[in-house]
Amino acid sequence: MTTRDSYDLDGHKLIYHPERVAQWRAASDDWEKLKKVYPIYVEISPSGACNHRCSFCAMDYIGYRGRYLSLETISQRVPEMASLGLKSLLQGGEGEPLLNRDFARISSAIHRAGIDQALTTNAVLLSRDLVEETLDCFSWIKVSIGAGSPHTYAKIHQTKERDFSRVVENLRYAVAVRNSRKNRCTLGVQLLLLPENAHEVKRLALICRDTIGLDYLVVKPHSQHPFSLNRQYSNLDYVSLTANVDDVENLSTDEFQVIIRRNTMSRRDQRRAYSVCRATPFFWTNIQSNGDVYGCNAFLQKSEEFYLGNICEESFKDIWEGDRRRRCYEHIQRGLDIEKCRSNCRMNLINEYLDELMRPVEHVNFI
Repeated sequence: MTTRDSYDLDGHKLIYHPERVAQWRAASDDWEKLKKVYPIYVEISPSGACNHRCSFCAMDYIGYRGRYLSLETISQRVPEMASLGLKSLLQGGEGEPLLNRDFARISSAIHRAGIDQALTTNAVLLSRDLVEETLDCFSWIKVSIGAGSPHTYAKIHQTKERDFSRVVENLRYAVAVRNSRKNRCTLGVQLLLLPENAHEVKRLALICRDTIGLDYLVVKPHSQHPFSLNRQYSNLDYVSLTANVDDVENLSTDEFQVIIRRNTMSRRDQRRAYSVCRATPFFWTNIQSNGDVYGCNAFLQKSEEFYLGNICEESFKDIWEGDRRRRCYEHIQRGLDIEKCRSNCRMNLINEYLDELMRPVEHVNFI
């Protein structure tokens, strides 16, 4: 039995939002009620550009375009979304968020909206000034580090070796500032387990724990995006790869956790236990760096059925309750072949939970 980590990174958290789930379930197939079910979580792309070209990048097909969400748009739309029920926002998406020149002011605007905010980044540009300006805005920051040595890191991230030490030093400073302020921001690192880096996971864990002083290192499997240009990792054998990390969890302490996402790895090639995606377009959504809103990040720029509108041109309320989202819902219910979706998608466990709610067993009152 896998031990549950402190952040439940290998599970899901929809169970902590029973009111929203009850609203969705009570709506049944009535669109006039369903359109009022607003997302709990949104992922935005402040930047379409990226300073790395990671070998595993899911969004390489978009082309790393130099486009950026504006401070004005964020300042208008995020408070509106919060008033409609949005609870959390992740800055991540198709590029490197820190490349947006207004990153600090965008982060502050989101923080003022009163919702939980998180950041995924490669942290090369996480300067001391940015740390001091923005750290208090975030519930957590997760940094992608694909190896435990500069050489392997440069190979996987397709960048210069010096970026590795720069990221380590940037994170050391972030931890120092966090601790001095007694800030509650969780700081962690994520590694995508690949044949090139499996032998360096322990080395990275020791750096995260002893050199930097982070809260966790999470090791997760590759998930093949259906439209990615890269295909070299589409058939990885995680039974053999995890043999390299079996003892790394022993490095965990009261202050630092090594989290191996074994459940997610074991599910990677399994058929889905449900036939319909019930999570989309309800509990989450994605906003690209040009303002386009999509119901699912597996179909960014690739499916008109999942395109909902653009926050630079319309209010979020008009987008969310509009005809394009209704058509997206109808397509998912009647025309989407989920076997063609991304393996191990973020909504997989949530869909299993929702499917179970909609197909109850007998005698449910005997709890």
